[in-house]
Amino acid sequence: MSRGSVPARGLPWIVVGIVLVALSLRGPIIAPTPVISQLQADLGLSSATAGLLTGLPVLLFALVTPLASKLIGRFGPEAAVLACLAGVLAGTVVRSAGPAPVVLAGTVVIGAAIAIGNIVVPVIIRRDVSWRRVPVVTAAYTASLNVGSMITALGTAPLAAVVGWRWALAAWGVLTLAALVFWLGVARRRAGTPPAAPTPAEPTTATGVLRAARGTALVRRTGWWLTFAFCGQAFSYYSVTAWLPTLLADTRGLSLAASGASASLFQVAAIAGALGVPLVAARTPAWAPVAVIGALWMALPVGLLVAPEGYLLWSAVGGIAQGGGFTTIFSIVARIVRTDAEAAGTSARIQGSGYLAATVGPPLVGALNSGTGGWTVPLLVVLGATVVFLVGGLLAVAETRRRP
Repeated sequence: MSRGSVPARGLPWIVVGIVLVALSLRGPIIAPTPVISQLQADLGLSSATAGLLTGLPVLLFALVTPLASKLIGRFGPEAAVLACLAGVLAGTVVRSAGPAPVVLAGTVVIGAAIAIGNIVVPVIIRRDVSWRRVPVVTAAYTASLNVGSMITALGTAPLAAVVGWRWALAAWGVLTLAALVFWLGVARRRAGTPPAAPTPAEPTTATGVLRAARGTALVRRTGWWLTFAFCGQAFSYYSVTAWLPTLLADTRGLSLAASGASASLFQVAAIAGALGVPLVAARTPAWAPVAVIGALWMALPVGLLVAPEGYLLWSAVGGIAQGGGFTTIFSIVARIVRTDAEAAGTSARIQGSGYLAATVGPPLVGALNSGTGGWTVPLLVVLGATVVFLVGGLLAVAETRRRP
């Protein structure tokens, strides 16, 4: 189906499908964290090994992303979505069913499957959503990622108190199963739909070839700047997610429970950031959303350094930034690419590099904290990463304003 060709009445179903997928793309990673102490006690895990339950999926994001792009190119977006959801569901069951090696194996399956979902959703948005609605649908996707994280973070511990941690982790497979059933229907419907009109043939005149080459070069250059920006985004997000509760406990004297609750604002406020970006983008120049989100991102480490007593405000501001940052980057991707293959390749390059940076962030920040005995240097490193997001995002917008 060519871009923008989906009728308006079909758009809500596209959004429903994207939202259902998104609910299963972060929640399974967050789910073990509220019951990590129970997992350690029952499975005899060290702290380092327990950390793999959240660290392994992010590493898999980086490693599997190139393969995900090839899968989408060969079998199509619908097949890739089904592979993602089936993998998440299988990994969820396996992770809940056995001793430590089996739990880790299930975690690997979950991470690899989610990596496919990370790449295919921007492809579907590019293919099935009018460019005018791309920021709004991308915002809905980003918000749903955070809603999935929030639901599992809040619900796993109460469930575990009733049915045990294994059944509590397995229970979230219901969300994935619902998404799988929905997309089986979508795939069946598309299989019975006559193919859309073919896209225009490749240009054969010298002028046409030159324009196509310039367009490809523009996408490539913009994609590299977005890769730079997403490295800053992912490094900052995973570093803050991993260490903000500990930082608040150390610097503000909060209990672990209170610091965790305070740090949860960083996740919850992301919904406002994701949904707010389209509103800003609709009323301002193209560079404004990047500048606003970049300034909010930088406010988190700067605020914790110069006015730590306002930690609740800085947690919320940083949360708005991380939700808005993701939406901003992938809204630009959906606007600049012209084919499914180009969308998959560009998204794979951006996310593969970004999640590789994300695997470095938490260990580096933790090591700097241990080495310096404080949080000043780690926060300065996070500040540097937020500057990377801002610079990369602004340069990407500048590239899009060039004529191909």
